[in-house]
Amino acid sequence: MAQAFSQSTVFAIKLFSMTALVLVIAAITAARWYAEPDAKVHEPVEQPIPFSHKHHVGDDGIDCRYCHTSVEKSAFAGMPSTQICLTCHSQLFTDSPVLAPLHASMDSNTPIRWNRVHDLPDFVYFDHSIHVNKGVACIECHGRIDEMPLTARVASLDMQWCLQCHRTAPQHIRPLADVFSMTNTPPLSQQEIGQLNRLFHLQGTRRLTDCSTCHR
Repeated sequence: MAQAFSQSTVFAIKLFSMTALVLVIAAITAARWYAEPDAKVHEPVEQPIPFSHKHHVGDDGIDCRYCHTSVEKSAFAGMPSTQICLTCHSQLFTDSPVLAPLHASMDSNTPIRWNRVHDLPDFVYFDHSIHVNKGVACIECHGRIDEMPLTARVASLDMQWCLQCHRTAPQHIRPLADVFSMTNTPPLSQQEIGQLNRLFHLQGTRRLTDCSTCHR
């Protein structure tokens, strides 16, 4: 019996079917992320070392940039290396069992595998440097991390949460000198907001809500 379709037609049908299946799976995944806040909001994430931001930032006053070294110049904020931790802990609490993984990391020359607290889906693009250099303070997304004995997410990071901030961007910025401050600063006046709006070129927020801004 003669073949109903040519080989090229069969290949095209198969390719179309596979593409449609991939798009359906991607759409379902995106819809679930869009609609459902992460279940781990406000729940501390287990880490190889129970690091306390409350102690290091709140009590000792260590600046965010000391550990997150690339936050001002890279999409990724950076995680503290073993060498950074040992700047202090080669002298302090050296016999503490809690810090055993730190010293094991140094001895084996193997980085500590910190678990991500803020882990966006692969189809979402986020750049730390753009945000902090446009006056978006750390506490806008991370909350009062200086009060957290163990680190937890405070925001859902779902699509609507991000869009709400992008739609009202001028209301979520502060002077660059205050970006890394852990205090809840008083609301800015409309004049101050206008000045920062012009300084950071935030006039009009349409481009901030374009799909390509976060999905590249």
